[in-house]
Amino acid sequence: MSVLKPYYQLRRAVYNILQNDEFENKLSRSVDAFLIILILANVAAVICESVDAWYYAYQQYFKLFEDFSLFIFTVEYLLRIWCIVEENPEDYSWKENWQQRWEWIKSPGALIDFIAIAPAFINFFVNIDLRFLRILRLFRLLKLTRYFVAMRILLVVISKEKDSFKAVLFILIIMIVTAASGIYLVENQAQPEEFESIPKSMWWAVVTLTTVGYGDVIPVTTAGKILGAVITILGVGLAALPAGILASGLASELEQRREELEHRFKELLLNENMDLTQNTLKIDALRREVGLNKEEAREIVTQVLREQEYENKVKELEKKCYCPHCGEKL
Repeated sequence: MSVLKPYYQLRRAVYNILQNDEFENKLSRSVDAFLIILILANVAAVICESVDAWYYAYQQYFKLFEDFSLFIFTVEYLLRIWCIVEENPEDYSWKENWQQRWEWIKSPGALIDFIAIAPAFINFFVNIDLRFLRILRLFRLLKLTRYFVAMRILLVVISKEKDSFKAVLFILIIMIVTAASGIYLVENQAQPEEFESIPKSMWWAVVTLTTVGYGDVIPVTTAGKILGAVITILGVGLAALPAGILASGLASELEQRREELEHRFKELLLNENMDLTQNTLKIDALRREVGLNKEEAREIVTQVLREQEYENKVKELEKKCYCPHCGEKL
């Protein structure tokens, strides 16, 4: 174990820099800033490469920058796989370590990292259209979700509400099939080219249900217009369902995090006798762990301090109501 101690220390240091949200120093901040800038530069490069005059004039530089980015993102991905076992370092057995790594590989954040580099490696074995490959590199923008609390909260909400979104998607599929079948029945004879079949009619159904209404395909019969009006009205309500689920989930998640942070602050006051007005580092670490901004944390600290002050005043009044000698109530 003593021989491997430097190895474990190095792995722990890499984990703190790349994975540990509670750990922060100049090096970790610099690494995060470098990766964020590199991700944004990759997106800018993809946009610039779509201009043929720029791409063919500086093709060599674009290629070098892509190779450099691919190397950095690949090393980052492999380092995250290597150091993730430090999240639960109690058992250093080979089997337990790889089970833990496999669980991380299947996580949303790891899948985003893999998608960001996979297309470039696929191009080494399969000949892919370069323009298509350039567009796939835009998936690297999703890596920014790791560095912004708001995006992480949004992903958590989507994960928690996935059953609700599945239900909405199922309802949407049923309505698309029903609307396409209905418009096919009433419009097929009047417009055999536009509503040739139910699958072809699904384009009109999707456009109408989502209330986009391109106007490229429209019903001309009275029955078709009535059906179109009904489907459009239903589409307005259907479009509001995902937004309502997301808004409700976000509000619930933020409230839950706020309550958790308030509970943690109260525990620190009671158990560790910590001064919330002085220990800003501990408060900031808790804030980042829970995922709230500084303003929300400041409001909670103020609320906890007021509650503590009120409780102290109540205790003082209770002491005054009893005789200090005999303990009897006055």
